[in-house]
Amino acid sequence: MKKEKKLRTLSQRQARIGRLFVYPWLLGFLIFFAWPFIQSIIFAFSQLDVSPEGYNLIFVGFRNFIKALREDPNFVRYLTNEIGNMLVNIPLIIMFSLFIAILLNQKFRGRTFVRAIFFLPVVVMSGALLYVLESNSMEQFTMGAQAGMALSNSPFLRGIDFRLFLIRITGNIPFLMPVINAIDRIYEIIWKSGVQILIFLAGLQSIPTSLYEVAHVEGATAWETFWKVTLPMISPIILVNVIYTVIDSFTDYSNDVLRYILEVAFRQLNHGYSAAIAWLYFVIIGIVLLIIMWALSKRVFYMNE
Repeated sequence: MKKEKKLRTLSQRQARIGRLFVYPWLLGFLIFFAWPFIQSIIFAFSQLDVSPEGYNLIFVGFRNFIKALREDPNFVRYLTNEIGNMLVNIPLIIMFSLFIAILLNQKFRGRTFVRAIFFLPVVVMSGALLYVLESNSMEQFTMGAQAGMALSNSPFLRGIDFRLFLIRITGNIPFLMPVINAIDRIYEIIWKSGVQILIFLAGLQSIPTSLYEVAHVEGATAWETFWKVTLPMISPIILVNVIYTVIDSFTDYSNDVLRYILEVAFRQLNHGYSAAIAWLYFVIIGIVLLIIMWALSKRVFYMNE
């Protein structure tokens, strides 16, 4: 009885600590984001006319959403392009980041320095540095996108045009084009893999060494150990990284959909339609995440199960 009470007290204490971590975010959301969040929903179902005295809202129902899906060719085109890019980039980023994390998890001289190099793009693309880059000559709402594209397409990163080089070697063979396209994305993959590598490193270091010792005693090869021990143990980390990469892909500065939303809002001053396509984009991201979580969660292995 006393042991049960002690366990209940421990779980209650852990729940209390968990809530303490959540409360600051919840308080910040209520103070800074709750009203703009509700206001954007109101704008999405309205036509907003801006005047020197303020703005007038005219309720239009689902007209903005119908326009985005049926009448606006730009939104649908940008959206399909981003989904296509996401479907191609995610497997490449996950495989590359896992491969690099496994290499960086080995013991060698200068390991910390090499890890810092792979995490450098995350620091470079941080908000503070982007703000410095943005303040030079770019308009406010396109600054981040253009700065990110300029960095990823700079001569330093693109010294060799791999795509043109491989097409000349292979003679533009159709079935090799997916491989050529994947190699051509290597700069973008490296640039977007810093956080994923760090998360995979943490997951690899959390695997008990006793499992590898047992595999070695049983005579398992390195390849068998990877498939039977490493991969199942980091499957929850793979799910986390996939979800992170999907969100990062959909919210990237160079994302055409985000740039179009900002253009409609701040250049065309059509705030109602901009709010509608932003909410459509949000719902589509949510649907994609639910599908991915449903598909991958069935293959995730938890050691305590």
